[in-house]
Amino acid sequence: MRAIVIHAAKDLRIEDRAEETPGPGQVRLRLATGGVCGSDLHYYNHGGFGAVRLKEPMILGHEVSAFVEDPGQTGLSRGQLVAVSPSRPCGACKFCLEGLPNQCLHMRFYGSAMPFPHIQGAFRESLVADASQCVDATGLTPGEAAMAEPLAVTLHATKRAGDMLGKRVLVTGCGPIGVLSILAARRAGAAEVVATDLSDFTLSLARKVGADRVINTGADPDALAAYGADKGTFDVLYECTGAAAALAGGIAVMRPRGVILQLGLGGDMTLPMMAITAKELDLRGSFRFHAEFAVGVGLMQKGLIDVRPLITHTVGLDQVESAFRLASDRSQAMKAQIEFSA
Repeated sequence: MRAIVIHAAKDLRIEDRAEETPGPGQVRLRLATGGVCGSDLHYYNHGGFGAVRLKEPMILGHEVSAFVEDPGQTGLSRGQLVAVSPSRPCGACKFCLEGLPNQCLHMRFYGSAMPFPHIQGAFRESLVADASQCVDATGLTPGEAAMAEPLAVTLHATKRAGDMLGKRVLVTGCGPIGVLSILAARRAGAAEVVATDLSDFTLSLARKVGADRVINTGADPDALAAYGADKGTFDVLYECTGAAAALAGGIAVMRPRGVILQLGLGGDMTLPMMAITAKELDLRGSFRFHAEFAVGVGLMQKGLIDVRPLITHTVGLDQVESAFRLASDRSQAMKAQIEFSA
C-alpha cells in the first residue's frame, strides 16, 4: 500500500509500506479522505514544533475517514463510511482511570513525533484500527467525516469553557481550529463572536460561518482597543494562534473573571501575569479530545454544525505535495484534503 511519509522538513515522500493484519476487535479500513492539519504542516515545513522533532521517518495524518473493508467480528459493515478517531488511550493508566483519556500516559495518537519510536500516522491506503475508533458517518461525505477530528478539538475546548449561553466570545486566529471554534461557540449559545486574524481570506470564512465581526489585526492593529474599555468586554477567549502577541492582545480585552482557552501550540510564551491576576482570569489549556469525537460526528449528521465551507481544496494522493503547499497558504486555503478513494 502507499503511505505519505515525512523524513525531514520539506522531504515528503509517497512510499510503499506493508499492510497490517487486524487482531481481535480490529477492522481493516480503506482510507477515503485525509485532512492536512496544522501539526502535519509543522512537520512538513519545520521538521517538528517546539521540542518535538522528527527523529525517524513517520507516516503523517490523523484527520481521516475511511470505508470498512474487513469488519471482522466487530458489528461494523463492509463498505460502511466511518470517521476514524486518532485518539487511542491505553484505558489502564491513572489518567484514563480518572476519566481523563486525553491525558493518557501511553497515548497512541496517529502521526505524533512526541514519543520515540514515533506513532505512525493514518495517511495510508489501508489502515488497521480498533473498532472503538470508528464512528458511523452515514449521511456525511468522506470530506465531512474527516473533519470530525478538528471539530472534536474545539468541542473539547468549548466544554472546558463551561457555560457559554449569552457570552461574548473572542477568537484569535482563524485557521481551521479558529473557525471551528466559532461554530462550536455558536452551537453552545454564544451571543456575540468577534474573530481576528492576519488574512482577509480566513476572516471571510469566519464571517461566513457566524462571526459577528472580523478584524484584520495586521491592517488595523488597534481595532481591538475599544473592547478594552471598563476592564474589558469578552467573557471567553479561544486563543488559536499560539502567538504571544495574540494572547496578550486578547487578555487586554477580557472582562474580569473571563475564561481563556489556549488551543494554539506555538511553544512557550511570556504571559502578562499582572493582568491575569488583577482581572482574576482563568487560563485553561485545552489538549486534544476523546468523547467529543463521536459528539461532533453526530452534530454534523443532524445538520447542527456545517463544516463544508471550510473544505476549500481536495486533491488526489498523487498530488500530495500540492496539498501541503496549499494548506500552508492562508491567503487561499482553509482545509486542504487528500482523496485516497472515492
